[in-house]
Amino acid sequence: MRETWLIFRRDLLLSLRNPAWLMIGIMQPVLYLVLFGPLMEKVVGSTPGFPPGSSWTILTPALIVQLALFSSSFAGFALLADYRSGVLERLRVTPASRIGLLLGKVLNNAVQAVVQAILITVLAYVAFGLDAPLGGVLLSLVIVALVAVTLASASYAVALTVKSEEAFPALLNAVLMPVLLLSGILLPITSILAPDWLYWLSRVNPFTHVVDAERATFRGDFTFDALYFGGLVLLVMAVLAVWWGARTFQRENA
Repeated sequence: MRETWLIFRRDLLLSLRNPAWLMIGIMQPVLYLVLFGPLMEKVVGSTPGFPPGSSWTILTPALIVQLALFSSSFAGFALLADYRSGVLERLRVTPASRIGLLLGKVLNNAVQAVVQAILITVLAYVAFGLDAPLGGVLLSLVIVALVAVTLASASYAVALTVKSEEAFPALLNAVLMPVLLLSGILLPITSILAPDWLYWLSRVNPFTHVVDAERATFRGDFTFDALYFGGLVLLVMAVLAVWWGARTFQRENA
């Protein structure tokens, strides 16, 4: 716990010294809210097949997941910078546990994602009339934190595996683009709206269930089908990703 706290504090202080990440991270979701949200209002009311709720309870939670998905996936760039400058090597020669080194970093990524998610939610409340229960919004922030932990852990593992600033973003884009399109973030992929092959392909994507769970929290639906299955999928992914990241740190040490 102490080693995790030390690494978390170090990375958090570095982030606070350069707070540009806060605005840069929310720029794209804000543009979607402003430019895409009004179109969703017209479509949701007149097109069958959309999930229950208003356009803002459908779009806002999905954009929060998208924010955590992209910002945390590129966290490996910071680790590559530490690797090139020798900072990571100096950390690895200390007696600190490798799981502590990883958790300190991913918890900082989770805090960043949660802060950005809060800003997006407040903007949707104030500017667009989002109507979501407070308890559901708080639960959605827990989901965002778990998504950030999952993607940041995987990002660090991939970064330490490829060790290339050129190959890393190309690999991420190749993976993230189909994940984004098949998760129904921008447009829900339901059995009514999508052809059968696309619908069942989206069901294979685990982040589809995470987005469904996030939308359920915003409309106050806490049933098993709506929330708990997506939460279970996310929890399994988080455990596997942290294990992968810690194993990669350990292997690098050896």
